[in-house]
Amino acid sequence: MSPELSICIVNTNGREHLGDCLAAISATHPASVSCEILLLDNASTDGSAELAAELAVGDPFLGRTLRLIVNERREGKAANDTRLLQEARAELCLLINEDSELLPGATAALIGALRADPRAGAAGAQLLDPAGVPQPSAWRLPGVGTALAGALFLHRWLVTESGGSVTRRVGWAQSAALLVRRSAVESVGWLDPSFFVYSDETDLQRRLTDAGFHTLHVPAARAIHHEQLSTDRDSGGRRVVEFHRNRDLYMRKHSGPVRAAVVRALTAFSYLPRALVATVLPGHDPRWYLLHARQALRPGDEGLRELAERGS
Repeated sequence: MSPELSICIVNTNGREHLGDCLAAISATHPASVSCEILLLDNASTDGSAELAAELAVGDPFLGRTLRLIVNERREGKAANDTRLLQEARAELCLLINEDSELLPGATAALIGALRADPRAGAAGAQLLDPAGVPQPSAWRLPGVGTALAGALFLHRWLVTESGGSVTRRVGWAQSAALLVRRSAVESVGWLDPSFFVYSDETDLQRRLTDAGFHTLHVPAARAIHHEQLSTDRDSGGRRVVEFHRNRDLYMRKHSGPVRAAVVRALTAFSYLPRALVATVLPGHDPRWYLLHARQALRPGDEGLRELAERGS
């Protein structure tokens, strides 16, 4: 008998957070919902797979539900999520990052939102930082208008669509904790492996929208997310490259080269005042914003994809 929910996790050297992620799933999962947990270890070198196996031995819930899949070679997030969705046995699949922790009631709220709205292809949680402060979690779909709003520092009002207390339609929601309807994702051709990491979920939700589905933001579903783009400075430069490279790929794919060029210029401009302010604010590095500006304007340095292709 197929489970009602497949929980899909891609882990890439995430041992630091993976234990908390799995513990949170075990502690918060609704007893009335049958599930399987598919954990894909993406050629990690930090003992993540071994940790997961140990936790499954010590936790009866994980022991019953967890299936570990190990990549011998590192792949991109979109390709890995597609593999998990294709192997999943449930119609509802919860994509969750290894650095996310579900809070009580999150899974039930996401399931309830999708079951109540048959044309919803995806439903995203309200993300919190490790201190419990709500973070932007859903936005309008990217375009020249959203880039202009960002350049004018109006994005909080004109682009961000998360917050509040009522479930509502949004352009796209972050995949750190995103419930998707498997049949809807299959109908649009799964996730596009051209996106190694970042913008893969944006592209998916754009294609779902084009196919007549929509995305929901569910404030009652809450999850802590350790945002690696801003916290992982060891690989931060490569993450910045991938962030802007894949944002540009999204624009070229859905809006063409001219609009993509306009968005690159507007996005690069938006980082320059931040760099200037960072010169006088303690704890801020103007070089970080200048790196963003340079990569936004001309994405193309070596990123995480190249590192994976070398097997590093």
